[in-house]
Amino acid sequence: MSAPAVGRAVSRVEGVAKVTGAARYAADTEVTGVTHAVLVKSTIARGRVTGIDTAKATAAQGVLGVFTHQNMPRLTVPGPQTTFLKGFLPVQDGEIRYSGQPVAIVVAGTLEQARYAATLVKPAYDAETPQVSLVANLDLAYLPEPHPMSGPPVYTRGDVAAGLESADVKVTAAYSTPLQHHNAMEPTAMVAAWDGDRLTVHVSTQGVGDVQRSLMAAFGLPGESVRVVCPYLGGGFGGKALSWPEPILVAAVARQVRRPVKLVLTRADTYTASGHRAETRHGLQVGATRDGRLTAIDHTLTQQVSRTDELMFNNPGQTRVIYACPNVRTTQRAVRLDLPIANFTRSPEASGGHALESTLDELAYALNMDPVELRLRNWSATDQETGHPHGSNHLRECYRRGAQRFGWARRDPRPGSMRDREGLIGWGMATAAHASGGVPGAGADLVIKEDGTARIRSATQDVGTGTYTVMTQIGADVLGLPLRGVEFALGDSAFPRSVVAAASTTVPSVGEAVVRVATQGRDRLIALAVADPKSPLHGLDPKRVAARDGHLFDTERPSRRIAHREVMRRHGKPIEVAVAPAAFTPRRFSVGAYFAEVHVDPGIGRIRLRRVVGVFDPGRVINPKTARSQVIGGAIWCIGIALTEHTLVDPYLGRVLTPNLSGYLLPVNADVPDIEVDFIDRPDPSSPALGARGFGEVPSTGLTAAIGNAVYHATGVRVRDLPITPEKITKS
Repeated sequence: MSAPAVGRAVSRVEGVAKVTGAARYAADTEVTGVTHAVLVKSTIARGRVTGIDTAKATAAQGVLGVFTHQNMPRLTVPGPQTTFLKGFLPVQDGEIRYSGQPVAIVVAGTLEQARYAATLVKPAYDAETPQVSLVANLDLAYLPEPHPMSGPPVYTRGDVAAGLESADVKVTAAYSTPLQHHNAMEPTAMVAAWDGDRLTVHVSTQGVGDVQRSLMAAFGLPGESVRVVCPYLGGGFGGKALSWPEPILVAAVARQVRRPVKLVLTRADTYTASGHRAETRHGLQVGATRDGRLTAIDHTLTQQVSRTDELMFNNPGQTRVIYACPNVRTTQRAVRLDLPIANFTRSPEASGGHALESTLDELAYALNMDPVELRLRNWSATDQETGHPHGSNHLRECYRRGAQRFGWARRDPRPGSMRDREGLIGWGMATAAHASGGVPGAGADLVIKEDGTARIRSATQDVGTGTYTVMTQIGADVLGLPLRGVEFALGDSAFPRSVVAAASTTVPSVGEAVVRVATQGRDRLIALAVADPKSPLHGLDPKRVAARDGHLFDTERPSRRIAHREVMRRHGKPIEVAVAPAAFTPRRFSVGAYFAEVHVDPGIGRIRLRRVVGVFDPGRVINPKTARSQVIGGAIWCIGIALTEHTLVDPYLGRVLTPNLSGYLLPVNADVPDIEVDFIDRPDPSSPALGARGFGEVPSTGLTAAIGNAVYHATGVRVRDLPITPEKITKS
C-alpha cells in the first residue's frame, strides 16, 4: 500500500494553474460590458467636505457617473453579524475621519478614462487639526469595551503587587512597535455585477462569507441573491480579512450605472483602505526568584485605534497564557487618532510577544541565567489564562532541539564577547507562540461520484498557504483515496458556510469539517459494500472494513477488497453528504523556538542576519512542504518587522508618507539568511483535524525578539523601539 497522504511533502495541487496563468484572480474576472471605477480620496485627515465640484469629471469622455455623498444611494452599515468593523461607510456623509478616505467614486468605460476624470473632481474642505501621534496623545488613553477577538481590557490573576514585592530580581522595561502595513502582492480587487436583484461579486478576500453577509445587510437582500467568489488570493496577511466598504460601494454604483463595475486598488490605496498593524507601546514589570521562577508579570499595552472603531488587534495573549506565573496582569489601552482603522496583520500577538520575550531576555541577564534555561524553568503544560491543559505542548523539546541544532552551547553570554574579523556577532533566542481556533467552525459537503472519485467543498479561502492541498490530503486519507481522486473546492459563498481565513483557524476548523464529512461519506460507502451480496465484503462488521488506495478492504484479511469505483458503479448514483459548522472550535496554542545569529558592524551600525533556526510544535504536520514554506515566509516577516518596516505618517497632515514599495522597506532576498526549519510533529490528541493545530501565524512571532536579543548580545545596546536601524546602534 502507498503511504498516507497526510504527512507527505506534497506539492501544491493548484501549483500548475498558478505558474501557467490558468489561476484567475479577482482582477482577472471577465464580465461582458465591464466598466471601471477609481476612488477620489480626501487630502485632509479631519474635517468636513463643504463642497465638491464634479462638473468637469461628469462631462469627461467615457464617464458613466461620478458619485459623492450628495448622490450616492443610502446604504445600511452592516452590523455585528459580519466582521465589518469600520462602523461607517464612506461616501455616505461629508465627515472626514482620516486622510485617504474615499470622498467620490468615478465610473467610466475604460480605466484610463476613469483615472483622468478622477483628477477633475475638486472637493473643498473645512479642515481641522488632526491627532495622529500615539506618543503625543498618550494622556488620552482609555480602556476600550471588551471584545472576544482581543480579550478583556484588564486581565488579572493572583496578586501582582505581592508577586513583584516578593521577587528576588525585578526588571522594568518599555518597548514599542511602529505602524506597519501588509503589502500583499495582489492589491484588493473586485468586480460587481447585477442580474435583476441578484448580485455577484468577485473579490480578493479572506472571507467570502463575511463579504456576502455585509452585502446582504447593506442592500437588504437574502443570501440566495448574493454570491461572492474568490478562488485564488494573491496574499492577504489580514489586510483582506474584514468586510471592507469597497465591495459595497462598487456594488452600489454598479446598480446605478446598470453595468458591471471593476475596482482595483492602487498600491497607495491599500495603505488607507486595507488596515494596518497599529503602533503600540508596552510597559512591563517582571519579577522572579533567584532560581528563575517567575513571580509576577505586569504588562500594559497601549495602541492606536480609529475614530470609528476601537477593536484592539494587537493583544498580549502570550503574556497571559504561555509561562507558568501565578500573578499576571495585562492592561490594554486605546488612543483614538485620526488614522484609518487598524486591522489584523499577520500574527496580531507578535507585538505583545516581542515585548515579553525581549523583557525575559533582560531578566535572564539580571539573573545571570541562560535565556533557554529561564524559559525551561517556566514552561507550563496548561493554558495559564484558562487553567485548562494544552492539548499538547512540546515547547521544551523545541527549546532543546533548537539549541542543539544552532550550537547554542558555544555561546559566550557576555555582550560584545563574540566577534570575527569584520565585527561583532550576537546570538539571541525567543519563544514563538500564537493562538489558533477559538471561533465557530466550518461546514463542508461531499459528493462521491459514480467513478469513485470525490469532491469536497467549503466556503473557505486559500490565502496562498496551501489550503487546497492540505484539505485534499485530509480528504484523501479519510476516504481512502489517492490524491488524484479527490478535488477540494473553495472560495465561493454558495458552498457550505465556513470561517474567515485568519487567526490560524483554517486547519482546525475547515480540517475538522473535512474529517467529519469524509468520515460520513466513507461510512456510507462501507455500508453499501457490506450490504451488497456480490461484494467480497458482504456481511462483514463495518468496523472491520478500512479504506486505502481507492479500495475498501477487510482489515483481518486484506486480500478481500473492492474498489471504490466498483462499489459506486453498482450503487448507480452519487453519495452526497453535508455537515453543518461545528458550534465552536476550542482555542489552542501552537508554539516554537527561534534562534538567530546577527553580525553588527559597530562603526556604521549595519546589522546582517546570518542564520536562523526555528523548531515548532504545531501538532501533526499535515504537509511538511507547505508548513516549511509557512515558516520561511513568517521568518521573513519578522526580519522586516525587526529591521526595516515602518510606515511614516506626516504628524501635521496625517498622510501616509510611504505608500509604496520604494518608501516602505520590505526585506529582499539579500536580507534573508539560511533558515533551518524543524518540527516536533506529534499529533495533538485534542484536535479533531487529525491531530493538527492552526499554525500559519506562529512563525511570524518570536524571531523579532530573537533578533533584538542577538543585537544586544553583540553590542550591549538594547534597542527598545522597532525597527532596529543603524542609527539606533551608533547613537548608543
